[in-house]
Amino acid sequence: MTARLIMKMAVAEVRPVTDTVTVYRFEHPRRPHLPAFNPGAHVDVHLPDGKVRQYSLCGDPDNDTAYEIAVKREDEGRGASRWLHENLRVGSVIPVSAPRNNFPLADGARRHVFIAGGIGITPILAMVTHLARRDLPFELHFCARSARTAPFAASLKHLCGPERLFAYFSDSSSQAAARLDVAEILSKVEPGTHVYCCGPQRLTETVRAAAVHWPEGSVHFEVFKPTLDENFNPEPFDVKLASTGEVLRIPANKSALEVLRGHGIALPASCELGLCGSCACGYREGVVIHRDSVLDLTARQNQMMLCVSRARVSVTLDI
Repeated sequence: MTARLIMKMAVAEVRPVTDTVTVYRFEHPRRPHLPAFNPGAHVDVHLPDGKVRQYSLCGDPDNDTAYEIAVKREDEGRGASRWLHENLRVGSVIPVSAPRNNFPLADGARRHVFIAGGIGITPILAMVTHLARRDLPFELHFCARSARTAPFAASLKHLCGPERLFAYFSDSSSQAAARLDVAEILSKVEPGTHVYCCGPQRLTETVRAAAVHWPEGSVHFEVFKPTLDENFNPEPFDVKLASTGEVLRIPANKSALEVLRGHGIALPASCELGLCGSCACGYREGVVIHRDSVLDLTARQNQMMLCVSRARVSVTLDI
């Protein structure tokens, strides 16, 4: 685990794209070039009250002079989006991390199918920008409440063209355009094709169900809210540090991350909801109860998210 670079970034542009979604472009006051990012990456934005929120980079991945995020104002959310909308102006300075990518384009894929809902288009916008510029095969299925509320609708039409963009609006008078049939889109497994989904939980759950017959590792998700499991009852367990052999008890009401930090072990973390991947830690022995939304099945064989995942009885960590 390594800490991410945090940079004090200046807001260079504030650009509304819908009534509720605004794009913020960050530039470094002194560095003309920023750490590069691949399509699908996100950054952490650090707020004055100590909160840290993750936002996908929606700008051009080939441009290393700026980072762009799109933020939808959620007045009933946890407060970050409201603060950004009310306080960030051109010239504002705010800490922003170097990019991390938990949602990359698959290496070697012959074709890409994107399914996005509402503000979930943000990481996918960077992906289709990258693919369209290189004339690589893809198609985008984008659903929103209406054409007026769909972020980046005009940009997507220009990037994708009619042959690669399929839009679905729930208030459309055209019934043919109003319904996104995920089961039909994913009914046939196409070798070499990878599927990517980002959007509200209802959409991601629908895609998971419809893609259950697709090969492991060919369907990818980006989520920014944890999946709630009201029936989960945490139990205490032990953590053994591989470097020293020391054993720490993790009570039922605390995470491994909390206990390790309290023991003086400095660990990187950000969302602490199992969404961003910052606190991923290797483990050697033990049965881990994975509760994150980041690691795939292969990664879960030797990594766990310390903020939300737990273990049965004990686990040995690579610390």
